Amino acid sequence: MRVGKYELGKTLGEGNFGKVKLAADIRTGRRYAVKILDKTKILHLNFSDQIKREISTLKLLRHPNVVRLYEVLASKTKIYMVLECASGGELFDRIESKGKMDEVEGRRLFQQLIDGLSYCHDKGVYHRDLKLENVLVDAKGNIKISDFGLSALPQNCREDGLLHTTCGSPNYVAPEVLANRGYNGAASDIWSCGVILYVILTACLPFDETNLALLYKKPSDVENSPESPSIINAFELIGMSSSLDLSGFFEQEDVSERKIRFTSNHSAKDLLERIEVIATDMGFRVQKKSGKLKLIQEIRSQRSLNLSFVAEVFEISPLLQVVELKKSFGDSSAYRQLCKRLSNDLGTNPELERQNSSSFALNSTC
Repeated sequence: MRVGKYELGKTLGEGNFGKVKLAADIRTGRRYAVKILDKTKILHLNFSDQIKREISTLKLLRHPNVVRLYEVLASKTKIYMVLECASGGELFDRIESKGKMDEVEGRRLFQQLIDGLSYCHDKGVYHRDLKLENVLVDAKGNIKISDFGLSALPQNCREDGLLHTTCGSPNYVAPEVLANRGYNGAASDIWSCGVILYVILTACLPFDETNLALLYKKPSDVENSPESPSIINAFELIGMSSSLDLSGFFEQEDVSERKIRFTSNHSAKDLLERIEVIATDMGFRVQKKSGKLKLIQEIRSQRSLNLSFVAEVFEISPLLQVVELKKSFGDSSAYRQLCKRLSNDLGTNPELERQNSSSFALNSTC
């Protein structure tokens, strides 16, 4: 099949609106990648603006680490975007097949990624969907940033100078994008670059969970200082209620581990300090991390198992906190003994998960 001066060959990939095919200039033999878009699908899914944005954005960009758009052709039913060919495929496939990279190679690729992205930002282009699948590799092993369908320009910012459209890929999206209060396009791109660097050097994602509810909670936890309590939103608060089980909205997950929660009028800082004192007094070893306390009791008796659980404080309001105690493993009786002492000494209303005393959480927000 020929389109203009290009002869189309094998399919390199497929997307929502069509295919990407290898192509060659019939006069020079030079190879290209041609993205073939179906006009009917684009109109049906109301993605005309996204395609126009990608084309207009790529016309602005000329950088060795950004995929280049050479020309756009069209027929009655198709749009043909003639792009630079990156024969090495996606960086995702490379890491999936060969595993993590050494530091020298990882540094080289990351420098290219930052060079290309810095150029985009200088041109006023924010990518907003940086991920391994959108970073291609050419025949020489150099990277090419691709897929600008979700990109934004300065004119897309509101009066506050921020972008407000929530978009991107779950494992790579910056926490401020999810906060729904506006975000800086350049800063959110840099967050995604950090995730990419992590995967390049470890071959695994820094934020990965079995469902989106847990996944989206992780980046917000990272923004909290070790001394700060987690701020709990209404959705998470309702989810704590055993009488309102929201698990059906998400994928199935293991809920077999026992948790105990109670409310307290003490400050978050005071709570964590008191929990540490009580736990230490009862023979527990305490580890502090990201606003949480991990409590470990090593038992040498053959009849008992070592006990480990995590204590975390969620702030509902400055005058009301929720303390959650979740066991990882170990002796249940020892776990409940400590939980009972903590709730009696620090709490205002103890609540055992999956019993009916969880209405405090809902009442306290009225």
